[in-house]
Amino acid sequence: MNKNIAFIVTLLYSCALFAQEISPLPKNEIHFKASWIAPPKVSLTTYGVYHFRKRVDLASKPELFTIRISADNRYLLYVNGVSVLSGPQRSDLTHWRYDTLDIASYLHKGSNSIAIQVWNQGEGMAWAQLSLQTGLWVEGIGAASIINTDTTWKVIKNQAYSPLISTLHITGPFDQITAEKYPWGWQDPDYADDTWMYAIETEKAIPVQNTNASGRQLSPRTIPFMQEKQQTFAHIRRAEGIAVDDRFLRGNHPLYLSSQQKGTLLIDQGVLTTAYPQLVLSGGKGCTITVTYSEALYSDTNGVKGNRNEIEGKHSKGDKDVFILDGGDKRLFCPLYYRTFRYVEVKIENAQFPLTIHTYNSRFTAYPFMEKASFTSSDTSLHTIWEVGWRTSRLCAFETYMDCPYYEQLQYIGDTRIQALISLYVSGEDRLMKNALEQFDQSRIPQGLTQSRYPSGKKQIIPPFSLFWIAMLHDYWMLGSDPDFVKRFLPAVEEIIQWHSRYINQQQMLTQMPYWNFVDWPKEWPWKGDENISGIPSGALEGNSAILTLQYVYALQKARDLYYAFGKIEEAKRLDQLEQKIRITTYKTCWDQTKGMMADTPEKTAFSQHVNALAVLTGTIPKKDEKKVLLQIEKDTSIIQCTLYYRFYLIQAFKKAGLGNEYLRLLTPWYHMIDLGLTTFAERPEPTRSDCHGWSASPTYDLLATVCGIEPAQPGFKRVQIAPNFGHLSWIKASMPHPAGKITLRLEKKGKQIKGEIGLPQGVEGVLIWNSKTLTLKGCLQKIQLDGN
Repeated sequence: MNKNIAFIVTLLYSCALFAQEISPLPKNEIHFKASWIAPPKVSLTTYGVYHFRKRVDLASKPELFTIRISADNRYLLYVNGVSVLSGPQRSDLTHWRYDTLDIASYLHKGSNSIAIQVWNQGEGMAWAQLSLQTGLWVEGIGAASIINTDTTWKVIKNQAYSPLISTLHITGPFDQITAEKYPWGWQDPDYADDTWMYAIETEKAIPVQNTNASGRQLSPRTIPFMQEKQQTFAHIRRAEGIAVDDRFLRGNHPLYLSSQQKGTLLIDQGVLTTAYPQLVLSGGKGCTITVTYSEALYSDTNGVKGNRNEIEGKHSKGDKDVFILDGGDKRLFCPLYYRTFRYVEVKIENAQFPLTIHTYNSRFTAYPFMEKASFTSSDTSLHTIWEVGWRTSRLCAFETYMDCPYYEQLQYIGDTRIQALISLYVSGEDRLMKNALEQFDQSRIPQGLTQSRYPSGKKQIIPPFSLFWIAMLHDYWMLGSDPDFVKRFLPAVEEIIQWHSRYINQQQMLTQMPYWNFVDWPKEWPWKGDENISGIPSGALEGNSAILTLQYVYALQKARDLYYAFGKIEEAKRLDQLEQKIRITTYKTCWDQTKGMMADTPEKTAFSQHVNALAVLTGTIPKKDEKKVLLQIEKDTSIIQCTLYYRFYLIQAFKKAGLGNEYLRLLTPWYHMIDLGLTTFAERPEPTRSDCHGWSASPTYDLLATVCGIEPAQPGFKRVQIAPNFGHLSWIKASMPHPAGKITLRLEKKGKQIKGEIGLPQGVEGVLIWNSKTLTLKGCLQKIQLDGN
């Protein structure tokens, strides 16, 4: 491989190829020997890209050479010129993650080079990125200790990089690279580093849970390495000043530009993606290439996007990377961090020398979820819903779940609860969910509440999100296979419950509470520039909000279940009494007999789908009235409507009330997004900021949990309940992972009868519910025929 290309190309490694996962040891049982090192004579808290090198002489090729590695903010590891791994897993200072891997396969007898790129995002740091200061830590185990970081390591600052601070995103700076300043080939074994400086030791490495220490406390990685795979762009949609076609994108037809030639390419990936773009070029000294990344094109300055497939009369808008050429051969431009895009605009301003662009493609990256579930039906349009929802979920998961990959990349509880359910149902993978539950627990403030998003350097408190963290813990208890993991968070559950209880007033409703009591984004609760009064319902500022009160009841019921399960009987009875008292009095206070629905406050001047969905979910509305209320609030467009996020709870209410067969009718907003050419589901209906938002992917979960009706009937999914809701479908076929194996079903509906087959993992039993009739299911593949009433 050309050395100018190799500096940034990352191997397309398997997510489990190198990782050696180890559990955190008890406090003081692990003692690190290597120190953190850093470049000398520079500010360690400002932006900078640095290269570290260490030469290692080996008498023979080792069979095992295990190292631990971490960096602040991030690193890219090369061994003998081969790109091996990037990291570390994003976390906070008291749980700073390190990776463990065996690099023996990259080593040989004689001289070897370990080269590591470390960068600090500095002043424009992503909100999700926490940092102490620039640093690198490497510690070898056993004979590998010869590469421990100390003052024998060499380092240089890469002067080619300048940060382009984002004006649209909070995901960190974009890159400007001046190629003539780049130390090309720095990672190669034969690179001459004689002029490099020696690193300085900045601090001792400290293990996690060291209560006497400050700074970064090291903890093992808890999730697999991220997936990477090569991909090509789909089409060149527009070319100005350049003659080019799609053969260029396939990599076998270079693009040539003469001196002084200028031009712009608009390239379409075909679907939204998260990837490292790779541009390989030669010559063109002094040429400037500006790359703009967009989720969609815009037709005016008011944020209107329209159909995402249409480009006529539209322009690109987004943050940019800039590459200034030095005339070298086969230089490769690739940003330090992945980018999110469907459209990429490449603006070329050539100078005095001819330019050759050899290839332009990208490396897709995301959390390595595997799609182990499937869903098909007599309505083929639902396959598109499934596909787009799963793509949305995948792009919103990296080293944490994320609300969106383009604008924020922050792990919010409200989004994460829905995303975790999707990933458990579709992949069976629980490590990212467990990581999220842990991180939100680690985020808690002294009063006991979780932060609304974490990791984050910008503290934000949304009390309702703390309540949904309890619901998320309950989800894992029902679906996961590690009850001890759940049990350890019960003290946090109690603190969140107790914090809210202090705000119960004489009317047995929540009075005015501090912080941001966000619920949803309907137009009636608009963004007003102050987060404390945006997205909040009536009564949130004055007190007596039925929505906030019933969200508390919802959490009390989830916490009560957990308390009973883990033997906290008296505490469970206390919560049972509390939630009943609040629920009954809220119903008496806020039920409007004239409208036949719950009001948002006792004054009964505002009504919403939200409060009525919660009233059904919590059993606040009498069971005999549930169906009537839900059908009424669906048709009554004069009341405040749930947006894409909160429709998740609206749909759960429909299912609880026995209206699951109405679900497919409720997918209209998602079909509308597909009609607009979106390839992921947006944050909210048009106009929308984000074209990809994790909380909007819920249909992928509901096709399995609502249409197929697959749910846990006992904690740990030890017993399965299948209660299908066909709606207009004549047949459904699905499979999904289970902790003990796989659940499969193939069912056909004819009139009131269903027949087909259902498979449960061996040793797992369950029940099929159809039109008030039940059939016991065994842990095997079994024929099904059940007649309804």
